[in-house]
Amino acid sequence: MLKLLTPTASHHVTPAIRFRSTPVKSLLFKQLTLLTGWNRTSYELGRRAFSSELDSDAKSSATTTVSTKPHLDDCLTVIALPLPHKPLIPGFYMPIYVKDPKVLAALQESRRQQALYAGAFLFKDDASTDSSSSSETENILEKLKGKELLNRIHEVGTLAKISSIQGEQVILIGRRRLRITEMVSEDPLTVKVDHLKDKPYDKDDDVIKATYFQVMSTLRDVLKTTSLWRDQVRTYTQACSLHIWHSLRHIGEFNYPRLADFGAGISGANKHQNQGVLEELDVHKRLELTLELVKKEVEINKIQESIAKAVEEKFSGDRRRIILKEQINAIKKELGVETDNKSALSEKFRGRVDPIKDKIPEHVLKVIEEELKKLQLLETSSSEYDVTYNYLDWLTVLPWGKFSDENFDVLRAEKILDEDHYGLSDVKERILEFIAVGRLRGTSQGKIICLSGPPGVGKTSIGRSIARALDRKFFRFSVGGLSDVAEIKGHRRTYIGAMPGKMVQCLKNVGTENPLVLIDEIDKLGVRCHDGDPASAMLELLDPEQNANFLDHYLNVTIDLSKVLFVCTANVTDTIPSPLLDRMEVITLSGYITDEKMHIARDYLVKTARRDCGIKPEQVDVSDAALLSLIENYCREAGVRNLQKQIEKVFRKIALKLVRKGAASAEVPAISDDVTTDNGDTKSLAKTDLESPETSADGSTVLTDELATGDTKESKTEQSGEVDETVEKLMIDESNLSEGSTVLTDDLATGDLTESTTEQSGEVAEKFMIDESNLSDYIGKPVFQAEKIYKQTPVGVVMGLAWTSMGGSTLYIETTFVEEGEGKGGLHITGRLGDVMKESAEIAHTVARRIMLEKKPENKFFANSKLHLHVPAGATPKDGPSAGCTMITSLLSLASKKPVRKDLAMTGEVTLTGRILAIGGVKEKTIAAKRSQVKVIIFPEANRRDFDELAENVKEGLEVHFVNEYEQIFELAFGYDH
Repeated sequence: MLKLLTPTASHHVTPAIRFRSTPVKSLLFKQLTLLTGWNRTSYELGRRAFSSELDSDAKSSATTTVSTKPHLDDCLTVIALPLPHKPLIPGFYMPIYVKDPKVLAALQESRRQQALYAGAFLFKDDASTDSSSSSETENILEKLKGKELLNRIHEVGTLAKISSIQGEQVILIGRRRLRITEMVSEDPLTVKVDHLKDKPYDKDDDVIKATYFQVMSTLRDVLKTTSLWRDQVRTYTQACSLHIWHSLRHIGEFNYPRLADFGAGISGANKHQNQGVLEELDVHKRLELTLELVKKEVEINKIQESIAKAVEEKFSGDRRRIILKEQINAIKKELGVETDNKSALSEKFRGRVDPIKDKIPEHVLKVIEEELKKLQLLETSSSEYDVTYNYLDWLTVLPWGKFSDENFDVLRAEKILDEDHYGLSDVKERILEFIAVGRLRGTSQGKIICLSGPPGVGKTSIGRSIARALDRKFFRFSVGGLSDVAEIKGHRRTYIGAMPGKMVQCLKNVGTENPLVLIDEIDKLGVRCHDGDPASAMLELLDPEQNANFLDHYLNVTIDLSKVLFVCTANVTDTIPSPLLDRMEVITLSGYITDEKMHIARDYLVKTARRDCGIKPEQVDVSDAALLSLIENYCREAGVRNLQKQIEKVFRKIALKLVRKGAASAEVPAISDDVTTDNGDTKSLAKTDLESPETSADGSTVLTDELATGDTKESKTEQSGEVDETVEKLMIDESNLSEGSTVLTDDLATGDLTESTTEQSGEVAEKFMIDESNLSDYIGKPVFQAEKIYKQTPVGVVMGLAWTSMGGSTLYIETTFVEEGEGKGGLHITGRLGDVMKESAEIAHTVARRIMLEKKPENKFFANSKLHLHVPAGATPKDGPSAGCTMITSLLSLASKKPVRKDLAMTGEVTLTGRILAIGGVKEKTIAAKRSQVKVIIFPEANRRDFDELAENVKEGLEVHFVNEYEQIFELAFGYDH
């Protein structure tokens, strides 16, 4: 053992003596000195440090005679340390983390025994770890032990000096290449190794020299351009200074193998490429591999430089524009042409505030002053500056203390409502009452009007008419499907792109504090979600007790909305949240009857559609019969929106026909001026002959300007008895007759024209007559058929009345016999009935059996008969509490084999005791009954008041009976003479 360790001491001492005698003169060392900051001082510091270490080692060896530090060649059994990310190149250092306590303890024990070396081997990849992260790879390493770990590491690795151990961190410095020969122990993994030496090579070989210098040249280029590589070189030299300086001095030159290792170590190559360099023992091939890696880095650097240059140019251009802009602003400020941007903005905001300063609330004025001071302190380039500017803009643009003068003239309001809407007398009356109360009080605030009714009845337009009657500004927004509270109360200013709520935007748009705000589709308000409860936000907005201090999240100051008149619209009130509905005054718009639709269509819709399509009144005539057919067979809904669409469709088709005929006539040659008489003579008509009346040779008047302009009046003649004879003599050459021209016939003389042609300025205008016979040519086949299916109502069939979203309709209840047998009594129900109607049918069956038992005890029809009750049409869902009396009547009709009156319709719900309960939709049901030529209607007694409030034209021609008990209906339905 003593002999074995003796050469080690001399190995450490001898280089120290040589190190002091000769300086390093490596070519690459000089380049590194220039590029990385190495200088003579660094050289001396490193030399002295290394010399002092060697001197101390020499002294120690002199006193102890034998050194205990093993020589590198003696390290043949080492602890194997797996490297997960990159192999350790000789001459470089690498910190690793050892989490296995056994391995860590073995390394510390080796250091205590002066065995300062371990083996570092790269961990192999497999299919399961190719896509895994570094943390997953480290977890796998912790689980592998013994042979499993040996099979997962590369055979060729690096003999590494254990520089230091701090906790779990172990710093290794690569020294030599190793190859594993066999495993010694499993935990920790200890292996026997062979030291690998480079293959012999000729230093004077030209190819090797050329490759060597090419690598050096490339390294020099990369070190010049890449600061990251220079930092790596500094780190490399600082961490391994003793080893590098000793290696450089000991060898005398930065030789070929070390240059190859150096280039591969500081490159950004992946672990497989570095492992290839590590395993290569042919110096020339190793230089070539390193050259390839370094060249690749050069190309990457070029791409990085081009990207950096492009980005730099962009930013330099932006900076240049900013500097020039600031210089321009400074010059303008010096010349007095323009003040500072912030000062100008402050003056603008103060210009808005100062005239109305006494009208702005104190708390708002205080916030404005604070924000103006803040604006002066902020830099224009900061994001907070834009936020503050927008906030001040909104605060100062609101109409603080500005109101529009209200007009409470009831007569004027009545005139405006009549101009804008036909019918709806009950609705108009209620609105006029509201305006009258406002006149007496001096204000109309404190009320929330809700206009409820089917689509197209004019709810939105009535709101606009109220605003016009009161001389208030009008603003409309829809809340249908709205679920975000921020739409109502605004976003908080902390969010990017924050905006105030709809009401603040409304005040800015209208410019007054007392507009009329129409909130559309309030029955379709969204439900509570993560964005808040919109119903609660609407309650704060609409409630007169709360909206005097309405807080918008964006403004963060309270504003007074008590002067705003809110009008809401809804199709149904059932879906409006109860707290909201409780604060509203509901005005119901049930819809228009046929009479009212006729007036609206004739006086407004036809004229509007004709004007919008660019058609002149004399070109189209729409008959009342056509409008009535359009209303009855195509547009039965309560409103007139669909009616307007159908009328516009008719006029669009007429416009297309006019344009097509005009284009066709423009392409046809002009009509010949030659007129042939019956005796074969040809007469040429001059232009003046058509412009002014002239008498022909036989005394009749030739074609006048009236005929040329399409006037259908008869041409005047000096001898009236010869008109027919003269016209017959004028034969127009058919070869010159255009498609759009009208042939002169005997009808011209009699004035009986169904279609006249006007030729003005090259255009041909045709008179179109729209009546019931040709209506389907324009809008297709009728959508609705007659609701009255039966001319004579059969046994078991009774007409009921139903309310629908389209206004109202008749509804037949049909009952038929299925089979008879002892104890087989029962009822089968069809027609897509809801739960309420199914219960009504069961109640009706029970009440009908009771009534039949009372009136005809011997009749066992219900006890022994299985019945089927159906409500057409089966595809339409039906539900509601108003069909009970109709079902009972249908069952009793079948049981007594007696039909009801053919002109009878009824509605009402029945209890088990036979009481008739009130129903809804009296107006709609009455209109539906009139449409089906019903003469007799049965209503519950509780609905008498609703019927009395109907217009006279709705009640006209109807015999209405109001009942409390079903016994009364029985007498009305069956107590008549056949």
